[in-house]
Amino acid sequence: MDKTQVKVYFSLFGDDFPIDYVTELLGIIPTNSYKKGDVIVRKRKSNVGPTKEQLRKETAWELGTDYQESYDVKEQLDQIIRPLKNKATIINQLKLKYKLECVFSIVIIIENGDTPSLHLDNEQIEFANIIKAEFDIDLYANPYNGNLID
Repeated sequence: MDKTQVKVYFSLFGDDFPIDYVTELLGIIPTNSYKKGDVIVRKRKSNVGPTKEQLRKETAWELGTDYQESYDVKEQLDQIIRPLKNKATIINQLKLKYKLECVFSIVIIIENGDTPSLHLDNEQIEFANIIKAEFDIDLYANPYNGNLID
C-alpha cells in the first residue's frame, strides 16, 4: 500500500549568480542547483516521438528533503528551516546583491485519501517573512476507491 508523502525545498533563485559563492557564504551544501541555460533533463514516459530540449530560465540554489512518508508537513519544513534559520542576514544580503527571490515549495502526494496536516506555525511564518520568502504548495491526490463518509 502506498503512503502519503511530503517533500519540502527552499529555493534561492534569480537571473544569474555564483552558486559556489552562495554555498560558501551559507556554509550549507545545496541538495540541488542549476545555472541559467542548463538543459532540463526529463525522464521520458515512452520512447515515442521527439523530445523537445528545454533550458533553465534562471539560476537556483536549493535545499530540500527527499519525499518522506508524513502526515505533518511541519516536520519536513522544520528540517529545511533549521539549517537556514541563523542565515537570514546572509540570505537577505545575497537577495539584494544579486536581485534574488526565494520560495519554500511544499509538494504533497496524497495516497488513499490520507491527507497530512498543513499547519504553518508562527516561527516558520516569521522566518519566511524575515527573508521575504513565499510558499508554493502543490497537491497531487492519487485516485483511490474509498468512502469519505462512513
